[in-house]
Amino acid sequence: MSGNGTVDPGERTALLSESRSFQGLSPHPQTEHEGHHHHPKDNRVWVQWPAHVVRLAWLTLVRDYVNVLLIFVPLGIIAGALHWDSTAVFVLNFFAIIPLASMLSFATEELAGTMGQALGGLMNATFGNAVELIVSIIALKDNQIRVVQASMLGSILSNILLVLGCCFFIGGLRYSEQTFNSTVASTMSSLMAVASASLIIPATLYAVLSQSKQNAQANILVLSHGTAIILLVLYVMYLYFQLRSHAQLFEETNASDTENANGAEEEEEEEEERLLSPWAATVALIVVTVLVAICADYLVGSIDSIVQKTGMSKTFIGLVLIPIVGNAAEHVTAVVVAYKDKMDLAIGVAIGSSLQIALFVTPFLVILGWIMGIEMTLHFQIFETVAFFISGLVVTLLIQDGKSNYLEGGMCLGMYLILALAFYVYPDDVGEGVGALSKLLN
Repeated sequence: MSGNGTVDPGERTALLSESRSFQGLSPHPQTEHEGHHHHPKDNRVWVQWPAHVVRLAWLTLVRDYVNVLLIFVPLGIIAGALHWDSTAVFVLNFFAIIPLASMLSFATEELAGTMGQALGGLMNATFGNAVELIVSIIALKDNQIRVVQASMLGSILSNILLVLGCCFFIGGLRYSEQTFNSTVASTMSSLMAVASASLIIPATLYAVLSQSKQNAQANILVLSHGTAIILLVLYVMYLYFQLRSHAQLFEETNASDTENANGAEEEEEEEEERLLSPWAATVALIVVTVLVAICADYLVGSIDSIVQKTGMSKTFIGLVLIPIVGNAAEHVTAVVVAYKDKMDLAIGVAIGSSLQIALFVTPFLVILGWIMGIEMTLHFQIFETVAFFISGLVVTLLIQDGKSNYLEGGMCLGMYLILALAFYVYPDDVGEGVGALSKLLN
C-alpha cells in the first residue's frame, strides 16, 4: 500500500500484528507474531519481556499530563542526596511527589479492579492516602509531631472544603443545580462529626486537667490510645457498611451514573482498567511507594530550614502545602467527575478521603507512635480543633439537602481561604490557650 514496493507482505503483516498487540497490550508476547514465520529473535524471553515492560511503562506514563512533572523525581533525590540548598530540596521534592501521588493512585485502582468490590474498596481505602501516610510516618520518626498533626488536619480540611468546594463550584457553573444521594452524604457527615468530637474531647480535657494536680500529658495519652482503637473499629464497621451490608445504597447511584455516561468513555475506562496486570500493578505500587518515601524523607528533612528562612510556620506547611501535594490526584479526579454531573462519585472521593484520614490514618499514626515510644496524641491545639469542627458543621449543613450549586461551592472555598489565611499567621510557639480557655469557662 505504501507504493514503494520494498516492503515484503509478510513483514507488513507482522507490523500490523505487532501494532494490534501494542494497542491491546497482550501480556503474552508469543501471540504477537501469529501472522508470520517465527523469527529466533522474537522467541527469546530476555527480548520479549523487556520490550513488553517498556511498552507498559510508556503507556502508563503518557496516560496523564501530570506525569510531565516526573522529571522532578530524580532532581529532588539528587538535591537531597547532595545536600543542596534547603529551599531547592523542598521545592523539587514538593513537585516530585505530585506525579508520584497520581501514579500511586493509578496503580492502586488497577490492582483493586481485579480484586472484586469488597477487597478492591479496602485497597483503595488503604492506599488512597498513602502519600500523606508516608510523609507522616517519616515526620513521626523525626519527632515532628506538629507537622504530623497539621498534615492530618490539613488533608481533612482540603478535602471537605477545597475539593468539595471546587466540585460544587465547577459543576454549578455547568448545571444550575446538581443532586446526589443525601443518605450517603449524611452518613459520611455523621462520621465526620464523630471524628471531630474525637479531637474536641482531648483538647477540652487537657484544658481541665492542666488545672488539676494529675499529669495531664499521661492522661491525654491514655485517652488518645483508647480513642484511636475505637475510631479504627468504627472505620472497619463503615467499610463493612459500605461494601457489604448496605452496599445497595452506594450502588444505586453508581448504576445511574453509569447509564448516563457516554458509551465511548465507558469503553475507554474498561481499557484503562486492563492496562496493568495484577503483577505489573503490584510492581508499580512498590516502586512508586519507595520513590515517594525517598522524596518525602528529603521534603520533611528540609522543613526546619524552610521555617527558619521564610518565616512560615510548621503548622502552615503541614496544613496547607503538604495536603496539596498528597491530594493533587484526588482533587483533579473529583472536579472532573463533578463537571460530568457524577456528584455521588465526586462526594465519595472528597468526603470519603477525609473519612479515611480521620478514622484510619490519624488513629493508625497514634498507635504507631505508641509502638515507637513517641507521644503522638489526638490532642490538637484548640484553634485547630475549632477550625475542624466549624468546617465539618458547614459541610454538613450544605450537603444535607442532597443538592448543590455554585454558591455553595463558593462558600466552601471561601471558608478554606479564611482558614488558610488564619493558619498562615498562626505561630508554632503559641501556647495551648489554657489560660484563655479557663477564663472563658469561668
